[in-house]
Amino acid sequence: MARVFASIMLLALGFSVALAADHSPLQDFCVADPNGQVLVNGMTCKNPSSVQASDFYFGGLHMMGNTSNAVGSRVTPVSVTQLAGLNTLGISLARIDYAPWGINPPHTHPRASEILVVLEGSLEVGFVTSNPENRHISKVLYKGDVFVFPVNLVHYQRNNGKMNAVAIAALSSQNPGVIPIANVVFGSKPDISTDILAKAFQTSDDVISNIQIKF
Repeated sequence: MARVFASIMLLALGFSVALAADHSPLQDFCVADPNGQVLVNGMTCKNPSSVQASDFYFGGLHMMGNTSNAVGSRVTPVSVTQLAGLNTLGISLARIDYAPWGINPPHTHPRASEILVVLEGSLEVGFVTSNPENRHISKVLYKGDVFVFPVNLVHYQRNNGKMNAVAIAALSSQNPGVIPIANVVFGSKPDISTDILAKAFQTSDDVISNIQIKF
């Protein structure tokens, strides 16, 4: 009886692990149909007979992004929204341009790990582990260097040079999502109550209100 119970427990564990992973595609491809009316966890498929080479193509990643903004960086994503052929494949990428001393502010990707390679310039990069350690792991990268950001951990990049910098990031989801920490906390609609944020950040309501105005 004990051996039977142990076998059942192992099967249950294996089944739960299988459910925790994304399913593999069940056909050659599932090109996203932006006009699909069925609500699914992802995007519905176009009729395979109408699929063209353009469904698997994205052009223009060689072009520099406009970094003339408050943070001094620009992300050019290539996810399923921009490239329909990525649907169900579990991958995407992005080009990130940085002005001198520009930053890609602290953010998370709720559905993906990220691997980043520096093409030009140098970047200070880092991420923070979860509670209770909150350990800050950081490194300065140079052209050709690679760094990995684990799934859902808060991370950032900063151009620490006087020249423009460029990086390419690959992500383990066709739709990784992005949660910019400052935007989410201070720019939510409707606002999070200032007294809640003031207590969380151990500051005054006036300070929080002044920050919220900027977002």
